[in-house]
Amino acid sequence: MADTTADTTLEKANTTGSAAPAADWRSRGPARRSTHTLRLRVSATLVAVTALAVLLVPPLVQLDQQAVDLASKLLPPSWAHPFGTDDVGRDLLLRCVYGLRVSLLVGVVAALTATVIGTAVGATAGALGGWVDRLVMRLVDTISSVPHLLLGIFIVAMFRPGVWPVVVSVAATHWLSTARIVRAEVLSLRSRPYIDAAVSGGASRWRVVLRHLLPGVLPQAGLAAVLMIPHAMWHESALSFLGLGLPTHTASLGTLIQGARGTLLAGQWWPTLFPGLFLIIPTLAIAGLAGVWRERINPRRRSELTL
Repeated sequence: MADTTADTTLEKANTTGSAAPAADWRSRGPARRSTHTLRLRVSATLVAVTALAVLLVPPLVQLDQQAVDLASKLLPPSWAHPFGTDDVGRDLLLRCVYGLRVSLLVGVVAALTATVIGTAVGATAGALGGWVDRLVMRLVDTISSVPHLLLGIFIVAMFRPGVWPVVVSVAATHWLSTARIVRAEVLSLRSRPYIDAAVSGGASRWRVVLRHLLPGVLPQAGLAAVLMIPHAMWHESALSFLGLGLPTHTASLGTLIQGARGTLLAGQWWPTLFPGLFLIIPTLAIAGLAGVWRERINPRRRSELTL
């Protein structure tokens, strides 16, 4: 009788212990989906607010962001100047919006240019294979061995400070990762049955590349371009902070932070804080949208979210 009671108690304990993890495993599904939705909404809202500020504030606010007012220099944040003023009395909110506008322009153009170059190089290497693939990838490895910032400094040093030298510098140093991603995806697609069927049907190599391989790698290339935008913005800010990117009179986030170094040491924190936030917040928002995109195009990751 005692043995029977002990066996029954042990069986109930085992049943309870196995049911709890199963219930906990299933309960994480709605929580994960809720977090996923919240991240998507917050990121999309921040990106929309950033885009509206960049597009609408300069035309609607009829103020000269270069206007100097020495009587109002280094005013702390107030109703009249929500972000305060800089060391020559310019409204810092307006300067940050214009700076974000320039930094986004550099980031988007440089990211698209780098993505086109990387996609072309990676697709060519993966489609041709053989000695072409080995030669191209050795070239990519050689360029990758040089730090991006040092190579970017070398490129911008050959031109006068301006927007387009920075775009060329960022694009020329950031296509390498896209080339690797596209090449790996092309090599994966080449082993698919429909590619074998197209080749057996008499399709030429370039027809296969244009009709089957490139459409297959476009989602990955697009994701790489989106992730490259904040990276390019940080690269531009670093070059401008070092005095090698945009001219000091041009409002970009890098030049704003570079010009506020002296005020930070003197105790005025707002000329440094707000341009930094204008750089960090869009970066996190774009990264959040890119993470959602990655989960959409990755079936394995998407299946994990439904657990």
